[in-house]
Amino acid sequence: MKKAYESSLTGATVVCLVPSRTDTRWWHDYAMKGQIEFIRGRLKFGNAKNSAPFPSALVVFNKGNLNHD
Repeated sequence: MKKAYESSLTGATVVCLVPSRTDTRWWHDYAMKGQIEFIRGRLKFGNAKNSAPFPSALVVFNKGNLNHD
């Protein structure tokens, strides 16, 4: 997340698919600075039998949407 955030400061648009770990330091230090979209339900990739054991979110960083709290 740190690299994604720092890259956005130089003009890159970065989209991150991450576990929605709102109780972690990295979430508060970096994810909260971007645009967050929570994904409803649990993700399942390809023909996987089981879905992810955690909720997910998309975090988008770009120079125009950063929250510099």
